[in-house]
Amino acid sequence: MAVDFNLKDFLDKKVDTYNQPGFIQHDPISIPHQFSARQDIEIMGFLASIMAWGQRKTIINKCNELIKRMDGSPYEYIMQHREQDLKSLLGFKHRTFNDTDILYFVSFFKQHYLQFESLEDAFLIRQETKEKVDLEQALNTFKEYFFSLPDYPQRTRKHISSPAQKSTVKRINMFLRWMVRKDNKGVDFGIWNRLSPRDLICPCDVHVERVARKLGLITLDKVNWKTALELTGNLRLLDADDPVKYDFALFGLGVEREL
Repeated sequence: MAVDFNLKDFLDKKVDTYNQPGFIQHDPISIPHQFSARQDIEIMGFLASIMAWGQRKTIINKCNELIKRMDGSPYEYIMQHREQDLKSLLGFKHRTFNDTDILYFVSFFKQHYLQFESLEDAFLIRQETKEKVDLEQALNTFKEYFFSLPDYPQRTRKHISSPAQKSTVKRINMFLRWMVRKDNKGVDFGIWNRLSPRDLICPCDVHVERVARKLGLITLDKVNWKTALELTGNLRLLDADDPVKYDFALFGLGVEREL
């Protein structure tokens, strides 16, 4: 794709429009913004991204319900709960995500945080170089690691996507954007330093895909991992250091139906 500087100018302006605190209120990213501690931000950011399908208002309400069920302190609840405390999670449900799934997530988080201070480490397993992370490998390995506990529920695997499944891995890529991107706009957190914004893959949901096709940023017929790679590759021509910032523009244009 040849770089279209008019397109770049247009999208840069739309990034400025949507990458600002007013975006937070009605978006699932508002959930981790309720916290200041790194682990709480990571835990609720991950859960909010995994449950991010359906109406945004419902997603936010269900995440707030989950926070309440964990006594308002997700990390403390996960690390210090007794078995009887887990009863507070029974009956939780958001679409196909239910109490069986959240109970396994709690088990995974506890096991992970007993070994590491940050969830970022879960995405750096088997990475041979610190200069550049192979995100495709990282996402595939993350799923293996996530389900490395014995007797994990088979039904829960559907909630963690990977490139090996030819998925766009939209939800986890969105979570990674939240944790990795760094600017002073007050939306993304930028609390991870070993993964770089250069390594990220653009989340590819229905809004982003529709707008990206109209702008010629996606040409592939099917929507899968290759589609996410094509989109991100074209966005790198507009900004090699921070291609995923254009997620704001594409998603915002899609939701507002400006095109």
